[in-house]
Parts: sequence; C-alpha cells; structure tokens
Amino acid sequence: MQTINITAHTNDASQIEVIKAVMKAFKIKFEIVKEKPYDTKFVNMVLDAETEIKQGKGILVTSKGFDDLWK
Repeated sequence: MQTINITAHTNDASQIEVIKAVMKAFKIKFEIVKEKPYDTKFVNMVLDAETEIKQGKGILVTSKGFDDLWK
C-alpha cells in the first residue's frame, strides 16, 4: 500500500462528502486529518504578550534604542 498526502480546500461540508464518496467508490482507504495552522503553545504565548502590552507591561524601543542594544 502506498500513502500520499492530499490537501483539499473546500468551500463547504458538501464538497467534503463528495470527496469521501469518490474515495469510497474507488475503494481507496482514507482518513481525514484536520491540521492546526499553529502550535497551541505558540498561539497562547502571542496572545499573552498582546494582553501584557495592553496592560502597559511592554517596553517601547525606538530605532536608536534598538541600535544601542548592539553596542
């Protein structure tokens, strides 16, 4: 048995059902995997940082201040 990965961009659930029907008609074993675009830990880290900035916990760095970091 050979395994291939196919990514299908569908407009609605009915298109997914059509794809399933075609695969079944050709007697092809398949599985549907819904992938998350980003790691959950990373997303939470970004959201937490955004919240901290809104609370005034961030540090404003100007371009001069950024240049000073390398000196």
